[in-house]
Amino acid sequence: MKIIEKTNLLGTNRILKMSLQSIFVAFLFSYFLSSCTEEKATGKTITVKNPLDIDRQSETIALDLTKLKDLTEKSTAENILVKDANGNVLVRQLIDYDQDGTPDELLFQTDIKANGELSFSLTIEENGASQQVESKLTTFSRFVPERTDDYTWENDKVAFRTYGPTGQKEALEGVPGSTLSSGMDLWLKRTDQSIIDKWYAEHLKSPGYYHIDHGEGYDPYHVGGSRGTGGLGIWNRDSLLVSQNFTEYKTIATGPIRTVFDLTYAPWSEYGLKETKRISLDLGSNFSKYEVSLNADQSIPNITVGLTMHDGAGEAKLKPEEGWVRHWEKIDDAWVGEGIVFNTATLDSAFSNTSDVPDQKQILVVNKPTEKLTYLAGFGWTKSGQVSSVEDWDALLAKEAKKFANPLEVTIK
Repeated sequence: MKIIEKTNLLGTNRILKMSLQSIFVAFLFSYFLSSCTEEKATGKTITVKNPLDIDRQSETIALDLTKLKDLTEKSTAENILVKDANGNVLVRQLIDYDQDGTPDELLFQTDIKANGELSFSLTIEENGASQQVESKLTTFSRFVPERTDDYTWENDKVAFRTYGPTGQKEALEGVPGSTLSSGMDLWLKRTDQSIIDKWYAEHLKSPGYYHIDHGEGYDPYHVGGSRGTGGLGIWNRDSLLVSQNFTEYKTIATGPIRTVFDLTYAPWSEYGLKETKRISLDLGSNFSKYEVSLNADQSIPNITVGLTMHDGAGEAKLKPEEGWVRHWEKIDDAWVGEGIVFNTATLDSAFSNTSDVPDQKQILVVNKPTEKLTYLAGFGWTKSGQVSSVEDWDALLAKEAKKFANPLEVTIK
């Protein structure tokens, strides 16, 4: 009996030992799964593919934060870090489009080779906000009440402005220097630094300051009643119907990667057209992006984007089959190329309108009636060093049109 009891005791010890080993293995397995789940919940891989056979620079990647909820549930979006394949933290921007205090989109930028593919990682860390990289360059936009009520926007390459309700009221009252126009003005800049605040501040001290080039560029561009570069209209019975100045604005984001704002216009034309432009400008781009929401009391025949030809002394080129048009002209002692990039699927026609009416010599891109129109409008100035010839400008426009029609392919895992 004693031998039997000893044998049973050894068996019991062996069983106990095996049970402890099983528990330990199960613990390790559970820990491993927990670690993997935790890693998956705090990290994502972003794959970016370029479907074109051309290199692309300063491309903005926009990620919908609703698709990253398993990250943002762990911490706030401010703690998300974007890293390249070498582990370098990249500049990123969060945008809160509906202004509810919660970011809706995350942006970062990259260069990518022709037909290339790149991977990036997103991680969320407790102190991620303090690890963010600051950009040396930025986009910017703001309402300018000190110069009547312009709205002005810029990046490291170009600057634009348009005009508000006070300017309209004063123009209709005959106040000198006021502007009645929904056209888009160009500010020619040759610095990669922000100039809006500086030029307006100097203008207050010395009116007309920004019409003189002090080494950073200037505003010699005339808009008047034209569309400038990218203003809207309706081509109707051989004339262009247009709105007056914007009535409301909303600044959504100022930078560093993208500035975004909305401009709203009072109903205009015999069609009672209601128009809201969402305008954005990315760092490194010569082109503003226009996303226009349209609603009319009556069916509109078309929606037309215009490009002024000023006095007609410049050179126009229309490539509707490729999705772009341009104008090339000499302003003072240098050359300026303006252009519009559009979706060929929405195009009705494109033509140069000759007219003896002031400001009505324009290239017109006539689009089919729509409730949402998206296009690009921008420029290049030879003194900025970005283009040196009309051939450079044509090549830049052709490339931009290809990029517009073929966005980068982005996947999240």
